[in-house]
Amino acid sequence: MTAFPVRVFGGPTALFEYGGLRFLTDPTFDEPGDYAVPRGQLTKTARPAGAPGPIDVVLLSHDEHPDNLDISGRALLAEVPLTLTTPGGARRLGGGAKGLADWEAIELQRPGGGTVTVTGVPAVHGPGAREDVEPITGQVVGFVLTGEGLPTVYVSGDNASLDAVKQIAEHFGPVGTAILFAGAPRFDVLFDGQVIVLDSAQAAEAAGVLGARRVVPVHYEGWAHFTEGREALIAAFSDAGLADRLDLN
Repeated sequence: MTAFPVRVFGGPTALFEYGGLRFLTDPTFDEPGDYAVPRGQLTKTARPAGAPGPIDVVLLSHDEHPDNLDISGRALLAEVPLTLTTPGGARRLGGGAKGLADWEAIELQRPGGGTVTVTGVPAVHGPGAREDVEPITGQVVGFVLTGEGLPTVYVSGDNASLDAVKQIAEHFGPVGTAILFAGAPRFDVLFDGQVIVLDSAQAAEAAGVLGARRVVPVHYEGWAHFTEGREALIAAFSDAGLADRLDLN
């Protein structure tokens, strides 16, 4: 497995150091509770596993859902120099937020010299064509991180599209570490109950498509609408012959 550690705090939130910079995905640090959303309610069921400390860059897949950016997460953004997110999210958040369109890249200076390149990549937050999904669940972006002498890192965001994963693999594969949002979240009122982020079997398939040497799953525990957890991930990766690539921290 690729050496650098990834610390998962619960939900979609993970911390990793890459090229000397500290990156945090989708910050969610509230205590358990309920959140009203347009089509019902989201319930957080678990406390965050600690606090992240200083952060250089937040990789925010989208800002519109509280299971990806909660109240404490929004407060944290004010303390972070740079938040990379969707173009629409950057307009809503302001401050240090910058939007990345598909395949748009930004170069970040590494503390010891050189750069890390972060590229925005496609993500579809539900089943079907992007143009049909986005009006319902909103715009989402994934990220690929590259740098000289560094392994390629893919952060999927709330993506349910294996076609998007295949496009990313064509551009960037094989991947050193894939931080895959999973959990098979679903709602009866959305898309006839189909999953709106990868289920466990799809996560295993995505790992194979990407040629990922390590997969760190997030977004599979801590919220009531996640329908598949740790055991389902272990079973799916074992069935796919990829159990040795699964890093559950």
